[in-house]
Parts: sequence; C-alpha cells; structure tokens
Amino acid sequence: MKYLFTLFIIPLLLLNTTTKKENFIGKWAGEDQNQIGYITFDNDGYAAFEINGEVMGGKEFYIKGQKGKMTYTINYDTNPIEVDFTITKIQSGESNKILGIAEFTDVDTFIFDLSFNNDRPTAFGDNSITLKRVK
Repeated sequence: MKYLFTLFIIPLLLLNTTTKKENFIGKWAGEDQNQIGYITFDNDGYAAFEINGEVMGGKEFYIKGQKGKMTYTINYDTNPIEVDFTITKIQSGESNKILGIAEFTDVDTFIFDLSFNNDRPTAFGDNSITLKRVK
C-alpha cells in the first residue's frame, strides 16, 4: 500500500513543480493596425518579434548592421504579470529594455501592452493587443 501511495503522489508533485514560465513558451499571434505580428518566447530565455516576415530578436539578429540578441524576463509576482525584453548589441554590450505587462485570459490567450520609453504600462489600454498561441 505504501508503494502504491508513493506511485501516485510523486507524479503529482512533479507536475506541480513546473514553472509558470512555460505558459509563455511558444509562438503567439496578434493583430495590430490590420497587420498580423508574432512574438516567440523560447526555453532558453530568448524572444523575437516578427512583423511582415521581418524578425527582430532571438539569439542573434542585426541592429543597424550590428549583431544583437533579445532576451526576456517574466515576473509572476506582480499583477498584472511583468514581461520585460532586453535588446543587447553583442559587440558593445549596450542594451535597451522594453517594459510590458501581460494577463492571461485562458491558457492560449493573453492581453499584452508594451512601452518603449522606459515607463511600464500600469493598465491595459488602447495600445493593448490580444495574443493567441499558434498551434
């Protein structure tokens, strides 16, 4: 009986120890000003934006002729969730942050708002976009 109990409890504990970060992992599509764009979050902490087939971000891309990378961090301890992107020029190490907020409406949909001027949005407004997981 003790072994049977262990057989059921251990898998349940393992399921509960997965990180929330996995909620964002994958490719997400959204529409802004009649254009479809994508955001991709990978397991290694890299993110990329794609608009009109042009990709900005990931492990390596070019910023004004220089190699760059874009990483992300997620703070689940806030409400709404804070999602920050850091764009770094690889050679110089110079970096800029894009600050954002997100709120899941279901496991495959979240509302997203970004600020490009170092001020984090505090609420979802006219610039917010709904993103859906690409399956």
